[in-house]
Amino acid sequence: MNFPLSFWDISLWLAVTAIILLVTSELVSPYYGKTNLAINKKRLRNTALAVSILFLITVAIRIVNIITAP
Repeated sequence: MNFPLSFWDISLWLAVTAIILLVTSELVSPYYGKTNLAINKKRLRNTALAVSILFLITVAIRIVNIITAP
C-alpha cells in the first residue's frame, strides 16, 4: 500500500502552514492592537515555531539525500 503523499508534498505543506502560523502570530501581537482576541498567543507562537522546525528538518533530510545519492 502506497502512502498518498510524497516527502515533497509533506515538506511543502509544512512550509505553507509555518508561514501562515508565523504571520498570524505576528498579526495578533500587542504591537498591532489586537489584544482582545480569544487566541492563546503563546501556544500559537510555539506551534508556529514547532512547525517551522519540522519543515527545516525535512529540508535537512532532503539535502542529505541529495548529497549522499549515488
